[in-house]
Amino acid sequence: MSQPMIFEQPLNEKCRTLLRLSHLFEQLDYHLPQNNPWEARAALRALLDISVILARADIKSELIKEMDRYHLSLAPMADLPNVDRDRLQHILQNLENSQRALRGIKGQLGAGLRSSEFLNSVLQRTAIPGGGFDFDLPQLHYWLALPQAERLLQLDDWRSEIAAVHEAVELLLGLIRNSTTFSPCQANAGFYSQSLPSEASVQMIRVRLPADSPVYAEISGGKHRFSIRFMDSSDWEHPVQTARNLGFELNVCII
Repeated sequence: MSQPMIFEQPLNEKCRTLLRLSHLFEQLDYHLPQNNPWEARAALRALLDISVILARADIKSELIKEMDRYHLSLAPMADLPNVDRDRLQHILQNLENSQRALRGIKGQLGAGLRSSEFLNSVLQRTAIPGGGFDFDLPQLHYWLALPQAERLLQLDDWRSEIAAVHEAVELLLGLIRNSTTFSPCQANAGFYSQSLPSEASVQMIRVRLPADSPVYAEISGGKHRFSIRFMDSSDWEHPVQTARNLGFELNVCII
């Protein structure tokens, strides 16, 4: 059975960064074990994109602060009735472990990747369309021709430097996505909008549609309100908002 489609829209820069990093780690981990040079190129590209995002000086402190905030908001739930205390304790322990791992990294996240002359040369040339060709990067050409086992050792070494970041990102996104549950909603003439509570910290809007849905969701929003337009996919080049009323599932993630 096909999985439903989920469309996600972050409502702040921190959540946007988490989603981008998660997307890149997913690409990296998909391509990394594959045994051909094109997959190695794709893994290297994802690794370099991650290192560029992590060059922001505040990423490390932002991740630690977010985990602090989530820990403070979740810990009092242990005194509430009908709470799975074992699961809650497991989450709190994971937050503490992840914070500890990030604090143990000296300097900026991914600094070792950015100090690599090889990786820097690849990053600079591949920013040019077609810039990763053999005559531009003979060292990359040589590296891609190495046996898979040797390339994989090097890629694993580079990835290990940012493994704590991946753990932190997936932990925070898991808490955000599971902070609330999906509820059935109705869009009239392909449009839905909703005000957001001013006192709540809304992180993300998620829309779930059946796998065979003939429409897709365009979500926009800010601190106070969000809207969803359901676009008819029958004309791929010139999509328009569907005129139909349709049901969908909505998850407003608040934590």
